[in-house]
This record gives sequence, structure tokens and C-alpha cells, in this order.
Amino acid sequence: MDFRKATISDLSEMQEMYIETIKWVCKNDYTPLQIDAWVSGLNNTERWLKVIHNQFVLLALIENKIVGYGTLKDGNYIDFFCVHKNYQRQGIADEIFIKLELEAKKENSKTMTADVSITAKPFFEKKGFIIKGEQKNIRLGVELINYKMEKEI
Repeated sequence: MDFRKATISDLSEMQEMYIETIKWVCKNDYTPLQIDAWVSGLNNTERWLKVIHNQFVLLALIENKIVGYGTLKDGNYIDFFCVHKNYQRQGIADEIFIKLELEAKKENSKTMTADVSITAKPFFEKKGFIIKGEQKNIRLGVELINYKMEKEI
């Protein structure tokens, strides 16, 4: 597995993987209506461009194919964290997380935070994050539950 920072040319592959992964991996925790509302965020092109330009965006690649990525905003906030649906449970998320945590430490952050899906909550708990609160987000009139989580580093 190789790692590198993302560029604008990676954006469409990242977005495609994001949609496929949410639809497949989160289907036991969210309804089809909730998933459709969630992936509608892809329509916000400006947000995705800001992610690429302003955040630390780390890609995990196998044979030049993106199999996962994580982003760090402002040195301590995990904005996106995604592993390809066909590469789950192979240690990719662990490797991405280790590298994001190292980057946060380089930025002299004392904590890391994330807004975490129901599906991802057990992974983040294993990494030492604690729940600061449950959040009910409304997107396209649909309620999506996630968790504000934090870890001291």
C-alpha cells in the first residue's frame, strides 16, 4: 500500500468511492432515504474543492487505485474518513488514522475531533475517541444521526 497527498485530479475517484462506500457499508445503520440525503453532499462541488485545497488529504493506494482516504482540517478535525467498500477490514483505516494522528501532532494539536457516523463509531472508539454528544442533522428534510467525538493526543 502506498500513501500520497491528494490533488484535484483525484477528486472524481474520491467522490465515486465515497458514494459507493456509504451505500454499501452504512446500509445496516441508515435507511435508503437517509443514505440518499447523505450522499447528496457530493453536489456541493465548492465544498469538495475546499477540502482538496485547504485540508491535509491523505490517499491510500493499492496498484494506483484509491482504496481509502482521510482528511485533516485545521490540524485536528477529521472531516472525511473513507475506506473503499471492497477493501474493508484489511487494516487500511488503521494506517490512514495513524498518519492523520501524526499530522495532528506535527500541527501541535492537543486533541483530534470528528463527526462520526453510527457505522464508524466503533472504529473511532477503538482509537480512543470518546463521544461528546449525539447530533441530529437535517439534510434534504431527512434526519441523520452522528456523533461528535474527541480524542486527546
